[in-house]
Amino acid sequence: MNEEVQIYLDEAKESMDKALAHLSYELGKIRAGKASTGMLEGVMVDYYGAPTPLNQVANVNTPDARTIIIQPWEKSVISAIERGIINANLGLAPTNDGIIIRLTVPPLTEERRRELVKKTKGEGENAKVSIRNIRRDVNAGIKDLQKDGLPEDMAKDAETKVQNITDKHIARVDELLVEKEKDIMTV
Repeated sequence: MNEEVQIYLDEAKESMDKALAHLSYELGKIRAGKASTGMLEGVMVDYYGAPTPLNQVANVNTPDARTIIIQPWEKSVISAIERGIINANLGLAPTNDGIIIRLTVPPLTEERRRELVKKTKGEGENAKVSIRNIRRDVNAGIKDLQKDGLPEDMAKDAETKVQNITDKHIARVDELLVEKEKDIMTV
């Protein structure tokens, strides 16, 4: 196999792996009725005038399936953390006792579960589009190499390999979606 073709194949696999990692990250932010520290991943806190991720100003943990506890490292930051959670529009109401903040995750309604499944499928479709775009770009690169003298049979082999890599990644996207949908619909 031509060295340039192998570079294209390696880059395709690496890019598709990144698309899967991004999908996993996005699915982790979709709450499935259970408390998870990942739900607060995007929460920013105004920490002495600078927007700072929540996990850099407090410990976040889940003592049970319905509760998230946030323990700030400085008590003076409690109100900023509360504002950050409210501004993140997570649908969770923070309560504090002056030392820690508690978030109680309400059970999901059937309608909300269906909305979350739709959102999950949307994220999955975005990942599939991203993977297909990577395949298209790699195939275009292989065609360019073919114009520059790459033998046709090598180009066809490379395109077949790209398709196999694409198929494996799309199958993995489908697996992740099935897992997340099952997680969301489990009462």
